[in-house]
Amino acid sequence: MLARFSGANFELQNDLSNCSVATAGMSNSTSLPPGIKVFERGWLSANNILFSSGQTTALVDSGYCTHSNQTVQLVEKALGGRTLDFLVNTHLHSDHCGGNAALQAQFPLLKTFIPPGLAEHVRQWDPSALTYVPTGQECPKFEIHGVLGGGAQIQLADRLWEVHAAPGHDAHSIILFEPDSRALISADALWENGFGVVFQELEGDRAFDEVSATLDLIEDLDPLTVIPGHGRVFSNTNLALTTARRRLDGFLADPCKHATHAAKVLLKFKLLEAHQLPMPALLQWARATPYFDLIHQRWFADQALGAWLEHTIQALCLSGALELHNDMVINR
Repeated sequence: MLARFSGANFELQNDLSNCSVATAGMSNSTSLPPGIKVFERGWLSANNILFSSGQTTALVDSGYCTHSNQTVQLVEKALGGRTLDFLVNTHLHSDHCGGNAALQAQFPLLKTFIPPGLAEHVRQWDPSALTYVPTGQECPKFEIHGVLGGGAQIQLADRLWEVHAAPGHDAHSIILFEPDSRALISADALWENGFGVVFQELEGDRAFDEVSATLDLIEDLDPLTVIPGHGRVFSNTNLALTTARRRLDGFLADPCKHATHAAKVLLKFKLLEAHQLPMPALLQWARATPYFDLIHQRWFADQALGAWLEHTIQALCLSGALELHNDMVINR
């Protein structure tokens, strides 16, 4: 099943009356194994993949904390009175695990599994090491019960899914592949039109090669259907890989292009969350968010920080991603 919500204009609702549901296979010529529901969310919250057949139930990724109440409602309604047994995070960016705490509160016996690498930071709850402070985002504290690394297998909806390490966008990210149906949960390693910001590159670590290797891995897996972290489920994997590699080539040729893209993504994410902010408040938030200072110092130090931030916001307005009205920055 596919449940779709509007993308950039997604807003929190108190009920589920505006949700459209279609049978998988009827949307975009995709075909998913039985027992799977995909909740396509706006870009603020990652897509949720619910496995509801068999003896146990599971959810992959839980969205952003702003939408956590709705995430709980979606899961409860889809389960029809059953409990949620397992929660798997493909990686620990706030838009993929921000609903963990709410789901754990609603389902007290829920077992949560994450990729290895940051488990100790979760146990000690270090929001800086977990990137929530550097990105200026939020994630309520949650508990974990185990890790899933590359080479492992996990049973979801009566099928064994392979766990593959997929570094690049996130050093510790995993993707999940079901070989019989050739269905892939690609997280932010591959979207229909690209992939997620490569945060290690912003921090000075070379990671574009890891993005390329992960794209090669996905090509070798040869998925028939891809459930991305954001955007619609799609089946034209070759075209998506070509688009992603072209985008990667552009970033390799001009790393400043990737740095600018990252700054725009962080600003857009904030406006998706807040809907609108006065320009001074948005600038104050950006100045207090470490990633902006990091990007500015590494690539744009020849410009004043404030001028660079204002220029980046204006560029988002010119592209139609944001709107500036009487000193109010508004999401579009």
